[in-house]
Amino acid sequence: MNRRSVLRLGASAALAATASRLTSPAAAQTRLFKASDVHPAGYPTVVAVESLGKKLAAATNGRLGVQMFAAMQLGGEKEAIEQAQIGAIQFARVSVGALGPVIDELNVFNLPFLFRNTAHMQKVIDGPIGQELLDKVTSNQKAGLVGICWMDAGARSVYDTKKPIKDIGDLKGMKVRVMGNPMFVDMMNALGGNGVAMGYDQVFSALQTGVVDGAENNPPSFVFDNHYQVAKFYTLTEHLIVPEMLVFSRKTWDSLSKDDQALLTKFGREAQLEERVLWTKYEKDALDKAKAAGIQIIEVSDKKPFQDAVKPVWDKYGPKFADMIKRIQAVD
Repeated sequence: MNRRSVLRLGASAALAATASRLTSPAAAQTRLFKASDVHPAGYPTVVAVESLGKKLAAATNGRLGVQMFAAMQLGGEKEAIEQAQIGAIQFARVSVGALGPVIDELNVFNLPFLFRNTAHMQKVIDGPIGQELLDKVTSNQKAGLVGICWMDAGARSVYDTKKPIKDIGDLKGMKVRVMGNPMFVDMMNALGGNGVAMGYDQVFSALQTGVVDGAENNPPSFVFDNHYQVAKFYTLTEHLIVPEMLVFSRKTWDSLSKDDQALLTKFGREAQLEERVLWTKYEKDALDKAKAAGIQIIEVSDKKPFQDAVKPVWDKYGPKFADMIKRIQAVD
């Protein structure tokens, strides 16, 4: 039995033990919402959801709380979405890249080079557009999810085990892992690489065994999920600035009172801003750790060739989002 199977069995046992506790007379009034995150303990998104749980417990005198299952204990983001949809867990912190196939309207955020920088992205998710897209998740009955809040995930760049990528030509033919969304496969192919859709929980071993030559993600994921131990080159392409979302199980949501729903919404908004502060420091720490470990960090002096190369992706996916794209680009 491999390590991942052991972890998941352990997590299942923990869920069963929780269920047992919740049905005991002494804890009859306690309800723990299960939360999943692919990232490890201490990661900004994990800490922000744990903080939300503490506030929820304080506001309800312990009647409600959150139990966090970090570090892929319950699988990757696709599995977390599916478990939230059926009510097996309540909170899933997932990338919009993983949510795009479930709620198409979110795919506008998955267009490469959509945002000018992370500050632009933050203004968009904090404003009317951000709320509108959260509402799209909630109003999509088929999706079975409720949009609670946004979370920052910085800019995604390419890292690999083979060589420094100094210009777009260096990507040619490289097998690069991307999230399981057709847009990202098309994006990597347009950049000259071979896009390989793969769950986040499989990336480390794929890099280690040569199944892929590289992947793309933000600095904290690269470093604190230990991908930097096998991939020694990190190129600041910053081709995607994809925010993340905290979603809640619709099945559980509908069983809650309006007051409890309001508490989750309120603490969700606070978590959005708390996570951002944590993220800023964490990103800096990640880059510092990468440099100290001897990782070669490559600046891209001219991103225009990369931007020009993804035009086919915009031509294929962009037209149906034309109005939203204009609104996003008008945010300053």
